Amino acid sequence: MDHILVVDDEAEIRSSLEEILREEGYSVAGAATAAEAAVLLQDAPYDVVLLDIWLPDRDGLDVLADVRKIAAESRPEVVIISGHGTIESAVKATKLGAYDFLEKPLSLERTLIVLKNAVEARRLRTENEEFKRQFSVGSVLTGESVPVKALRQQIRLMAPTNGRVLIYGESGTGKELIARAIHAESLRRDRVFVELNCAAIPEAHIETELFGYRHGARQEGGMGGPSEQRVLDQRGTLERADSGTLFLDEVSDMSLKTQAKVLSALDEQLFTPVGGTQPLRVDVRLIASTNKDLEEEIAKGNFREDLFYRLNVVPFFVPPLRERKQDIPLLAREFLAEFGRQYGRPRMEIGEEALASLAAYHWPGNVRELKNVIERVLILNPRVLRIERKHLPPLTHKSGSRSTEEFSTLQQARDAYEREYIQKKIEEARNNISHAAEILGLERSHLYRKMKALGIAVRE
Repeated sequence: MDHILVVDDEAEIRSSLEEILREEGYSVAGAATAAEAAVLLQDAPYDVVLLDIWLPDRDGLDVLADVRKIAAESRPEVVIISGHGTIESAVKATKLGAYDFLEKPLSLERTLIVLKNAVEARRLRTENEEFKRQFSVGSVLTGESVPVKALRQQIRLMAPTNGRVLIYGESGTGKELIARAIHAESLRRDRVFVELNCAAIPEAHIETELFGYRHGARQEGGMGGPSEQRVLDQRGTLERADSGTLFLDEVSDMSLKTQAKVLSALDEQLFTPVGGTQPLRVDVRLIASTNKDLEEEIAKGNFREDLFYRLNVVPFFVPPLRERKQDIPLLAREFLAEFGRQYGRPRMEIGEEALASLAAYHWPGNVRELKNVIERVLILNPRVLRIERKHLPPLTHKSGSRSTEEFSTLQQARDAYEREYIQKKIEEARNNISHAAEILGLERSHLYRKMKALGIAVRE
């Protein structure tokens, strides 16, 4: 839930705003003076501050200058409201960092639009700052293999340009992380990074997600008079990405109809929201990705050739994990450290035999699959400080145990899973078979028979 602070000495305006904003789903607090506002800002984080320019104890513009200091961690957006608005005041407020300027009497429609946009702007700014911390080229591309070194060099060379980028790669190779790394190294790194996963959006909604929509419904009452326009507008990803980077993930999943509209928007950097009448101009750098062969999709009639040439200005090829196996030990240790911190575990190591087993597997799910396996191993072995080969799931074993693709029957796969599960419970019970049987909910004799049938050695 988004948190709003309303600072206005007029009790009627303040209470009206608080009531309306709560109905809109916001968490709202109110203050009548600058001093009260300072206390509230110190006590809790806020997303947006609606700040009256005329307060009984201080000038609102002076308070605006102090908000960044008082709320240094949450850094809310500030919207100035005033009954005596002038161009000079609006310019000054903007220079001091205000997101927008509203004049009294307040229009419900404009107030809600500005507030919604301010909340979104703060969210995108916060995400962008986090991306810049996390998604540098070095942190995203772990590895010393030749393909990874080449990819790092290509990012550093091409990121500072405005050229459109098309990232090719199998699922799970990290195409999204590459896109974020390109943005983090680009001239737009201080602007927003907006992502749209074309594969996750239903066809009926993807145009709205891309271009937004303009729509309204009449509602009685409100701050602007007996009848106000209730805001139902939505800003699309193109509009939200203005001056920044838009990442279209799995762009090949768009329909031909949507592809035509994207092509037009790319050519002109101009588009009209669904249901709207006024075109919007944007300045967006586009990065797209695909796990398909687009030239093959063009031949099948599934992808527009003209859109392909617009997107394929700077192609990037992300190698599958099987082509960079020397990076597997580095990635495995990195993920182990990451999940160790996440789950509050002490420093863990991974044995050479386990690393060799990981390197022997072909990883059809690529880096994402490796990351999932490491997390699973850590969760299933809460008392282990060193990951050995026996702790890995059968999926990753190329000798001794067998990979899932090597099971010829369902019974073999079931036995492999059951063997692994029983072995882990025996380890948890410190090789006490009676205790392990209790954990498993089996009779001790039944567990012995299971162990014999599955080839599990008895070490009690």
